[in-house]
Amino acid sequence: MKLKQISVFLENRKGRLWKALNILSVAKINIRALSIADTSEFGILRIIVPEPEKAKNILEESNFVVKVNDVIAVNISDEPGGLDSVLEALNKLDINVEYLYAFVEKKGKNAIVVIRTEDIDAGITALEKGRITVLTSEEVYSL
Repeated sequence: MKLKQISVFLENRKGRLWKALNILSVAKINIRALSIADTSEFGILRIIVPEPEKAKNILEESNFVVKVNDVIAVNISDEPGGLDSVLEALNKLDINVEYLYAFVEKKGKNAIVVIRTEDIDAGITALEKGRITVLTSEEVYSL
């Protein structure tokens, strides 16, 4: 039920985002989800890819600082309030959400959201208790 996320630390300089994504493109690694946050000094590129270890190694070989984290992918109703039930399930068991972002592809009539919680196992348990569909890594990587 856990999904591997790659976090790439980027200096806030012209061409660094392109370089990281170009390395993955040349290696034929498809990006399934992407999020970027920035400050004036650096950015953090967060990506979901079908081959996280391969992506990590290729980026590190090109002198990028890379970290691999566990995240959770959930299926939510693609309608107003769809995300509310997910956050309610986590809130009921006092699980803190560090960040979340949407997936690039829908699954049927539902949307997919990637969530990072302080405690991944507790987050999965809370979501399952809240009757939220937690996706497996195989389901996500194969989209």
